[in-house]
Amino acid sequence: MSVTVEGAGTFASLNPATGEVVAEHPVHDDAAVAAALGRAREAAHWWGALGWKERRVRLLNVKGSLTRNLGRMAELVHQETGKPLKDAQLEIIMAVAHLDWAARNAAKVLGPRSVRPGLMALNQRCLLEYRPLGVVGVIGPWNYPVLTPMGSIAYALAAGNAVVFKPSEYTPGVGELLAGIVAGVVPEHPVLQTVTGRGPTGAALAASPAVDKIAFTGSARTARRVMAACAANLTPIVAECSGKDACLVDADADLDAAADAVLWGAMSNAGQTCIGVERVYVVDEAYEAFLGKLADRARGLRPGFDREADYGPITMPAQLDVIERHIGDALERGGEAVVGGAASVRRPYVDPVVLTGVPDDAAAVREETFGPTVTVHRVKDLDEAVEKANATGYGLAGTVFSGSRSRALDAARRIRSGMTSINSFASFVQVAALPFGGVGESGFGRVHGADGLREFARPKAITRQRFATGNLTSFAGTDKDMARVLGLVTLLHGRRHRR
Repeated sequence: MSVTVEGAGTFASLNPATGEVVAEHPVHDDAAVAAALGRAREAAHWWGALGWKERRVRLLNVKGSLTRNLGRMAELVHQETGKPLKDAQLEIIMAVAHLDWAARNAAKVLGPRSVRPGLMALNQRCLLEYRPLGVVGVIGPWNYPVLTPMGSIAYALAAGNAVVFKPSEYTPGVGELLAGIVAGVVPEHPVLQTVTGRGPTGAALAASPAVDKIAFTGSARTARRVMAACAANLTPIVAECSGKDACLVDADADLDAAADAVLWGAMSNAGQTCIGVERVYVVDEAYEAFLGKLADRARGLRPGFDREADYGPITMPAQLDVIERHIGDALERGGEAVVGGAASVRRPYVDPVVLTGVPDDAAAVREETFGPTVTVHRVKDLDEAVEKANATGYGLAGTVFSGSRSRALDAARRIRSGMTSINSFASFVQVAALPFGGVGESGFGRVHGADGLREFARPKAITRQRFATGNLTSFAGTDKDMARVLGLVTLLHGRRHRR
């Protein structure tokens, strides 16, 4: 359900392509957020007590309702972000898959299971289970306003929590529609509520002692502010932040496949993708051929809001200044625009830009651009490519193209990132069983998969004594008890191991 506040101020969500008002939404202040959290606490008690089977059935029905409303949701995403309708549809399809996986696997991952006690505690029966946290606050982004927050919402709900969702001020309608779909299936209690507003609304959610965990997606700079607010109450946080992801292209790679993947990874969604390809490192022997293939493909792309456009506008107007600065800095430092250039920024659109010869310390190489631009660099081998890919504070994802399975796997392991795909772009997002998250400036914690479910639960260890033995944790323990245990420890752990 979306939260309504009598007499609250409002703000407009705008279509970034046309500037037209999509809808008006309430500004939820501290009191409104607190009221939503109070309702969420009651809902959490009810939802957590339902049990795995009942939650599973309800969440699968939510999945069915979201699927039936896919067209309506995709059109709203199209209006609020400007991205092509087919891109919005693809995003929602993946969100549906994640909701399905979380609902079906929560009991298996988080439910009670026996743990071997070991010889030292043979008289104990050991259980491990995962309990709901209670109330989870989700602060979502605008670039993938359904898929990204669903990576937290679906897994938090499946783990037994209630959720208060603060969508981006650029996509509030998507958040309200999502909450409405859940409320239509689960009318008993508001297990998912949406609060709308700008920064102060998110700050009120993060700073509240009524929140048991925050799941945040956004820039590293904003993540620091959210973490500072959470610190006052020792509220844990999972943060998925910015990226400056690289694609590595080996000498024997399928260059057509690599160019196609880089084009999509760099230009789809107007480059507004945290795991998008912003840097490409190509082994010398393949450099010229790859660059030619990528440039030819990039020249054929066209941004726009019509149904035939390849990608849409820049959703956040301030990002246009960043993109413009990065292109200008790269050219001033001796870089060459093989495709596009400074004139490619045609507000609110940016035409494709492919840059070469850009120094490693340029803003376009070191900072997140978040636009349809990419820098292409020549390297002598994959080792140098890995070294340069890791020469940044970010560590979200990466891509490797190679004809050698062993070289590709070795490079993928050495890239400092949370996820790496080989011979395809970002295929890990489609696999709901795999965790998603980064390191360094790209954040910490994981969503998706079993790790994502555990992120929204607390482990609970339980032991039950099956029969009495000599007890060393008692003042009644004897020297004989200790001697028996010492003998057992020596037998189990005292022997030498050979290589």
